[in-house]
Amino acid sequence: MYGRLLFVYGKYLFKMKIVVLGPAHPYRGGLASIMETMAREYMRRGHEVAIYTFRVQYPSLLFPGKSQYVGTPAPDDLRIERVVNTVNPLNWIAVGRRLRRERPDMVLMKYWTPFMAPCFGAIARIARGNGVTRVICQIDNVEPHEHHIVDRPFNRYFLGAVDGFVYMSEQVHGELKAYTSAPMLFSPHPMFENFGEAVDRAEACRRLGLDPDIRYMLFFGLIRDYKGLDLLLRAWASARPEGYRLIVAGEFYASREKYVSLIDESGLRDEVALHDRFIPDEEVRYYFSAADCLVLPYRSATQSGVTQIAYNFSLPMIVTDVGGLPEIVPDGRTGLVCAPTAEGIADALRRVREVGTLRRLRDNFAEERKRFSWGAMCDRLTEVLEMTR
Repeated sequence: MYGRLLFVYGKYLFKMKIVVLGPAHPYRGGLASIMETMAREYMRRGHEVAIYTFRVQYPSLLFPGKSQYVGTPAPDDLRIERVVNTVNPLNWIAVGRRLRRERPDMVLMKYWTPFMAPCFGAIARIARGNGVTRVICQIDNVEPHEHHIVDRPFNRYFLGAVDGFVYMSEQVHGELKAYTSAPMLFSPHPMFENFGEAVDRAEACRRLGLDPDIRYMLFFGLIRDYKGLDLLLRAWASARPEGYRLIVAGEFYASREKYVSLIDESGLRDEVALHDRFIPDEEVRYYFSAADCLVLPYRSATQSGVTQIAYNFSLPMIVTDVGGLPEIVPDGRTGLVCAPTAEGIADALRRVREVGTLRRLRDNFAEERKRFSWGAMCDRLTEVLEMTR
């Protein structure tokens, strides 16, 4: 089952053969970063790790953005193979049979949308047929933010094929228990550490073409309706934070015209810096260095990877009281929690500007950041694996 013994962190552990199955280079975005970082953490512990990523992740017809890919070279420290085609059932069978033959101790999957369920569920069921391989899932969401009639049957198919789970919010825990009694453990979303160090605010503004004499708040990430950018724009029009402008940085995965019209109708054209494109990794630090505060005005959420970028840069946050966001950003510690309404967000925009508030929030980051390590995440995944034996 397991290979030779390893001595890691003062304990004897068996060397495992692990396949990480999910997004990775050349695919872009936070999910790919997560899978690659977990692979590196397991490699650092002495395990044999390969990443099987997609030949086809989303058909172009179903992908709302401009490109699914990065333009950078593949990382030379990882073994990444483009293997999986999410829309070809014959491919699912072939990948499942390959894993069944290769007999990895663990297939580590990431689950974030029911679209992946038929593919991942078929692969998992076939791979487990060797009696050795266990399928462990780090799960972002059970019920998606944007609902479809097939969500529940698709969830049942995939979640029923998994041996164990690590979830990242209590909301997901509750939803998961409705589908499966498999072992499951909690670990918060780890902090992203792959975007470099913070830079001087004036330098960051210069890089982004912003006026360093103005202060900024930041909305960051792919723009979808559930993320509540319209609520933030209405709140901004109400609060009119003096001396501040709002940076909106991210590619539209919803109607751009709707939001641009709202900016114009609210008289915010001179108060919103709209950087509506995918932000590559090498530019992320400039946005988080230029801003005084990150705002997540979400209508619904389980957790958010964007908060974990903010933790890396010790950037105070305003988050709405939905899903697992208050678990990640405790009110009054590293941010302010408000109602998911324009009025609630407007009140938070006023409160965060009170004298001493931003400094007090920043002072708490050193302690709060200790909760969010990749080592802890991989520890929980390994614990769940042991619970399935």
